[in-house]
Amino acid sequence: MKDSNGIKERIRNYKDAERLMALGLYQFFRPIQSEQDTEVIVAGRKLLMFGSNSYMGLTNHPKVKEAAAQALLKYGTACAGSRFLNGTLDIHIECEEKIAAFVGKEDALLYSTGFQVNQGVISALVGRDDFVVLDKLDHASIVDGARLSFGKTLRFRHNDMKGLEDVLKPIHHERGKLIVADGVFSMDGDIIDLPRVVDLAEKYNAMIMIDDAHAIGVIGESGRGTASHFGLTDKVELIMGTFSKSLASQGGFVASDRATIHYLKHNSRSLIFSASPTPANVAAVMAALDIIQSEPERLQQLWKNTHRLTAGLKGMGFDLGRTTTPILPVIVGDDLKCLRMSLALQEEGIFVNPVVYPGVEVGQALLRVSLMATHSFDQIDQALDKFELAGKRTGVLPCGISCYGRS
Repeated sequence: MKDSNGIKERIRNYKDAERLMALGLYQFFRPIQSEQDTEVIVAGRKLLMFGSNSYMGLTNHPKVKEAAAQALLKYGTACAGSRFLNGTLDIHIECEEKIAAFVGKEDALLYSTGFQVNQGVISALVGRDDFVVLDKLDHASIVDGARLSFGKTLRFRHNDMKGLEDVLKPIHHERGKLIVADGVFSMDGDIIDLPRVVDLAEKYNAMIMIDDAHAIGVIGESGRGTASHFGLTDKVELIMGTFSKSLASQGGFVASDRATIHYLKHNSRSLIFSASPTPANVAAVMAALDIIQSEPERLQQLWKNTHRLTAGLKGMGFDLGRTTTPILPVIVGDDLKCLRMSLALQEEGIFVNPVVYPGVEVGQALLRVSLMATHSFDQIDQALDKFELAGKRTGVLPCGISCYGRS
């Protein structure tokens, strides 16, 4: 008798990746053979890295590596337990204090991954009679956190404040309401309209949680994130962030008032039932924080690099959508054309990230390009030359488009 198990059938019938492999266009899980820097080694070839989330360029900074190494020697490789029981080290507490001070909140709580922060915080706070309100382009971890909660999930059109009000207005004033949005959206590179979100939250008695995974180290005073960028830190109840971008490590945090953090410590399942962040990771975060605050020129250089690459790509005729940050979505549209251009760029020595459905909506495939503070102008100009070549070769750019100018 034929095996009709639905799960096995679904596994057997999944052929999407194999089809791309057969076409020679599969570009995911590419093994990098070097440290994550402005140049990386892939399949023995040196590529310029324009697809990293290391916005501050600190993953190979000597002080960060030394801090991680010293923590490894002192504490060992792991904590052998959860924060709730035997896995809290003194450096976890020290790091939480530094994070809270950096983003302007009373207290903070470390998690082992950024994904777990959103899963654990949203599901712990939003109860059966509550509502969680999401931007339609929120990160998958926010969506999954909402799914794990017992509350009702409502969504509004991306950065559409009328849409947000339309969602909030019918909810009873005293019902629990949590608005959760990315600060900087990870694919589009635009920033949430936080001033208007705050106005609506106050009008309709809602709390606000901002996911600053791609905003820490990028916007705000000294890279303190979205709330700082708008001068609204006291109006945002919860600030979430990750360590795997500007902070050169792995893990995540949520910062809030002491009562909220105390509640989460005792009710957030992804914290209580997960092993603690490793000592080396935590030490690396603290070292990265110190560098970001003591070297403001890094943030300044990140934005100089952003303006240079943005001007060059737009000058050639590429569509960068609505980005206003170092995340530059080069919108191609067709999935296969996007993959072909990414492959053409790799052949020319440039590493970028192709994003196709379901990562984006059908017909909105893009190349996710991102800047680091440590990119040189020469590297950016080399990349622009290759973007023009690859764009014309794949038909993304008409051959008649005039070239860009450089200062």
